[in-house]
Formats: sequence, structure tokens, C-alpha cells
Amino acid sequence: MNGAAFFLAVNFIIAMCFGAVFVVVSTRSRSRTAALWFAAAFTIASLSSVCELLVAYAYLTKFWAICAFASVLCGMTLLRVGIGTLYGRKVAPVWAGCFLVTGICLDLLIYDLPRGTAAHAFSYQTPFALALLSSAAAIFSSTRRLAIDRALGYLLLATGLHFFAKASLAVIAGAGTTAKDYIGTNYALISQSSTAVLMVAVGLTLLSVLVLEIMADERSNSEKDALSGLANRRGFENGVKAAMALAPKAGHAVIICDLDHFKRINDTYGHHGGDLVIQAFSDLLQTSAAKNAVVGRIGGEEFAIFIPSTTLDMATLFAQALRGGTMGITVSALPSSFAVTASFGVAELAPGGDLAGAMRDADAALYEAKRSGRNRVRQARHIGSPQPKSIKAVK
Repeated sequence: MNGAAFFLAVNFIIAMCFGAVFVVVSTRSRSRTAALWFAAAFTIASLSSVCELLVAYAYLTKFWAICAFASVLCGMTLLRVGIGTLYGRKVAPVWAGCFLVTGICLDLLIYDLPRGTAAHAFSYQTPFALALLSSAAAIFSSTRRLAIDRALGYLLLATGLHFFAKASLAVIAGAGTTAKDYIGTNYALISQSSTAVLMVAVGLTLLSVLVLEIMADERSNSEKDALSGLANRRGFENGVKAAMALAPKAGHAVIICDLDHFKRINDTYGHHGGDLVIQAFSDLLQTSAAKNAVVGRIGGEEFAIFIPSTTLDMATLFAQALRGGTMGITVSALPSSFAVTASFGVAELAPGGDLAGAMRDADAALYEAKRSGRNRVRQARHIGSPQPKSIKAVK
């Protein structure tokens, strides 16, 4: 076995391994369809190595040569479909099919041209280059701007351009007189090794993109409350830290709210009824809050809202609106006479202030709202010095 044949065997094994890994990754990834397209792309492309070996050591040379070309082009076309799915730049199946058929027809037309000529070399390599350059363009035109996405785009760009370099090398160094001669040339060794290195890099980068997505999803799930769909306490605190970092010199506000008589709801209508109330109230908070607000369920029936770049009075008005909206909540599984109410405590968070301190102030205001009869909004106010704070009744 010469060097080129060895690289063909290695390429086959590597591509098959990538195909299997992408299938495994698809079971955990939210981009499952894209991962399966990548699996199909690498698996089908791996067949080109087998076909190239059959070209050199079996009969039906032309058939196996066309199959080798078709399997590589099919794999790259499927790669483009997968990247389009992942990055929101989908390619219509009919156009992908037309591109593949056109490329195979072109290979049939040039098969008998003298090898090593510019006409043959560039006609052979151009479809591969176009497929990968189109994939790079799909990434660069997408809305995703992570460093790993940029790296993948540039890597695909380089891999696509390298096919033009291979065509030039074929003209300069020669690619053999016939298809059977190819595997014994120095050009074949360089061609197979360079393509192997670049496609391994592409495969690993694609895997990195998908694995980072899985890690982000796992982190998001660990910071989300399953019942309400809101952030849990850890997710709320992390969300607030991120929001404060975007406006470090602005004043913010924190609202803590608590469903009134929730234990009575559970005792009367069961935990299922209580869960429905939690979900309905969570929906109200989520739909009412601004997009840049952070909303979380921080306890059983206790919720928190962080409103960035706002005043205490504006946050109090918002809390009053939520109080009115809460009284309008209807839960289909509960009696029509059933009424939901909640109490609210509002506190300010000064620029450079401490979230924990603002939460304590809002919690104290919430306690006063509860003590005053529930279904109330109370706000914590300074009395001149940072500590202590007074509780202001809000009508």
C-alpha cells in the first residue's frame, strides 16, 4: 500500500467516525436535524475513499471514478444543507439536488479530457469549492456571531479555496495519465493528506459548535424553574448580574411578589390546582415585563422581577398594574368564583448597589404589604441615609 492509499484508508475511518459521533450528538442537541445532516455528509463522503481504491485495483474504472466524485460532492452538498439548517440559511432541496446532478454530469463530460490540463483540473475541483464556499457564505450571513461560528466560516472558506489550489497543483505536478494512475502520483498523496487535515478540522469545529450549544442548553435548564418556565433563584441572580453589567451607572428596581393564601389554595384545590395558579401567575409576569427585565421564581409562591434602568416610582406603577392583572387571572380547572391576589414589595437598586441588599429591602416591603392585609403594593424608601429604609404605602 503506497502513501496515497494509506491516506484513503485513514480518511475512510475518520469520516465514518465523524458520522457516528454526529449521530450520537444529535440525541442531545437542539440542532438535531443539522447534526443528522452532518452525519450523513461525512458517512457518504467516506465512500469516496473506497471508490478511489476500487478505481486503482478493480475493474469498471470509469464507474468507480464517477462514484468517487459523486460521493464527495454529495457529502459536501449535505454539509451545506446541514449548515443552512444550523445557521438559518436553508437551501431548497430542489436546488441542492440540481447542484449535485449538474456536478456529476460535468464530471462525466470531462472524464475523457487529458488529465493534468487546466480544463480538467478546474472543472473537477470547482463543484467542491463552490459547495464549501456556499457553506462559508451561509455562516457569515447568519445572525450568529460567536467566535466559534466565525472560526468555522473562515475554515470552510479556506477549505473551499484549497480545491482551487489543488487544481493548480494538478496542472503543475500532474495527476496521472488515467484515473488508475492517480493513486500512485505525488499529487494524490498531497491532495488526500491536505483534504484530510482540513476536513478533520471542519468536523471538529462543527462538533464544537454543537457541543457548545448542548452545554449552553444544559446551563439554561439548570437555571430554569420547570413548573413556571421562569428563571430559578440562581438563574435570576445570574440574569441580574448580566443586566447590571450592561448598565453599570444606571439605577434599577427590584420587585418581590408573593401569591396570597397559597397554602389555602393547595389545601382546597390540591397541588394540581396550585400548580395551575403558579403557571398562570408566571405567564402574567413574563408577558407583562419588558424584554430586558429578569423574571424568576425564587421560592414556592414567591417571585422576583428585576427592572433595569428604571426609577422606584416607575417600578411601583408596574407592580400596581401586576396587582390588577393578578386579580383578573382565571384558571379553567378552578371555580369561576375563585380569585387570585398577590402582594408586592418594591425597592430601588442604586448604581453600584448590592442586589442582596435590594432584595432584603423589597422583601421587607413585601412583608409590610402582607401585614397590611395582602393584595397590596409597598415600596422601600430611604430616610436620608442608606440604612435603614422606611416602607411607603402605595394607594
